[in-house]
Amino acid sequence: MGVILVVDDEPLQREILKNILSDEGYEAHAASSGEEAVKMVRSVNPDVVLTDLKMKQIDGIELMEKIKSEGELPAVILMTAFGSVSSAVEAMKKGAFDYLTKPLEKEMVLLTVRRALNTAELLRKNRELRDALYDKIGINEIVCKSGVMKEVVKVIQKVSDTSVTVLILGESGTGKELVTRAIHFGSSRASKPFTAINCAAIPENLLESELFGCEPGAFTGASARRAGLFEASNGGTVFLDEIGDLPLLTQSKILRILQEKEVRRLGGRDAIRIDVRIIAATNKDLEKEIKNGRFREDLYYRLRIVTIDLPPLRERREDIPELAGHFLEKYNREFGKRIRGVQEPVMKAFLEYHWPGNIRQMESVIERAVLMCEGSTVSMKEIKGELRTSQKQEILDLELPDEGINFEEFENELLKKAMAKANNVAAKAAKLLGMSYKTFWYRWEKLNAGNSSPKKEDVP
Repeated sequence: MGVILVVDDEPLQREILKNILSDEGYEAHAASSGEEAVKMVRSVNPDVVLTDLKMKQIDGIELMEKIKSEGELPAVILMTAFGSVSSAVEAMKKGAFDYLTKPLEKEMVLLTVRRALNTAELLRKNRELRDALYDKIGINEIVCKSGVMKEVVKVIQKVSDTSVTVLILGESGTGKELVTRAIHFGSSRASKPFTAINCAAIPENLLESELFGCEPGAFTGASARRAGLFEASNGGTVFLDEIGDLPLLTQSKILRILQEKEVRRLGGRDAIRIDVRIIAATNKDLEKEIKNGRFREDLYYRLRIVTIDLPPLRERREDIPELAGHFLEKYNREFGKRIRGVQEPVMKAFLEYHWPGNIRQMESVIERAVLMCEGSTVSMKEIKGELRTSQKQEILDLELPDEGINFEEFENELLKKAMAKANNVAAKAAKLLGMSYKTFWYRWEKLNAGNSSPKKEDVP
C-alpha cells in the first residue's frame, strides 16, 4: 500500500505514528534523527517521508533538501507546532507536499498520507510514461516532407531548449499537441512533468481548482488542501490546449503565472513559486476574440513570444503518403496485421480529399481501414464510406461568418457545381444533390431566370 518513513526525535511520538500507519497496512519505518533518515531513504526508498520540523542537527527542511539532492524526492509531510506554521509554509514553497500541526489527529494524518501516496503514484506513472515515450515522441515523429512543415520543424529546433512561451495556431486535428511534446522532449525539461490540459473540457466551476489547487474550505466540498496542475508540473511544461476557451478571470491568473512565476491556491494567502514553461494552442482567431472582448490582449502578447502556425492537411498534401504509411504501420502493430499499403485509387482519394478533420481524421480513417481490411492492401471498400460521411460533415461544420451569407447565392453555386459535374444534365444534377428533378428544376429556374437552360436528357 505504500512505504512510509516517520522521522521524529521524540520516541513516543515516533512509535505512535509508526503503529498507526502499520495498522492501516502501510510498510512503516522510523528514524530518530535527520542523519538516520538520510541513510534509511537510500535503503527503504519511501514513497512518503513524515518528518518533524524541529529536530537537532538536521531539521525537517534540511532533511528534505538533503534527500532532494540525492535524486527523486518522495512526498514530504512536515509536522510542526502551531507557532512554526510559517516555516512549514516556506518549506512547501521549496517542495514539501503538506504540513500537519501538533497535536496530531489520527484521521488527518491518515488522510494527508493517503493524498501524498496518490500524488506519488501519479508522479511515478508520469515518470514511467515519460520514459516510455522519450524515444518515441520527439521531432522525428513529425512528418515534414512538405516545405511548410520543414519550416515548422526549424522553429521547433530553435525554441525547444529555451523557456520562451510558444503559441501554436491551427485547425483542430493538425497536430498541435504532437508539436508541443516535440518541444518538451527536445528540451532540458524532458525528464520533468509534461501536463496537457484541454481548457475547453474542464467545467468552468472546477477549472481554477484543477489548475491552481485549493485550501480547505475554499469552496463547498473543498475539505482538504490540494495542489493544482501547475504545482504538480513544477520544473516541466504545461500545455494549455484550446486556450481561447478560458474564462477572462482565469486568463488573468495565467498572466500572473507568466509574469510573476507564482501561483496562489484558491482560498490561500501565500504565493507559491513555480517554474513551468507554458505552451498554448488554439484553433480560434485570438485577435478577433480580443476585439470581441473574449480574450485579454496582454495575455495574448505574453503567449505569442514565438508563434507556430500549423497548416491544415489540405495545404501539405506532399505529406499525405508519408502520414498514410506512418499510421498504417502503427495500426498494423496494434491489430497484429501485415497490410502492405493502400491501393492506388485509395491514395488518389486521399490526395484529392479536403480532410476537414486534418491529421486526426486521417488517422481515424486508416485505423478503421486496417481493422476492417481482409486483404493485403487497403482498398476503396474500406475507406469510401468514411470519406463520403466526412464530406457531408465538412459542409455541416462550416462556420457562418459574422456578417452572414447570401443563401441564394450559395445555393446557386451548389446547383451550378452539380450541373457542371453532371455535364449539364438536370436529372443527373438533381440526383447528385439528393433532390427530385422537379425541385431541382424549380430552384434552377428561379435562380437563373433568363440564362440558358440545361439539357433535360434522362428526365424521369
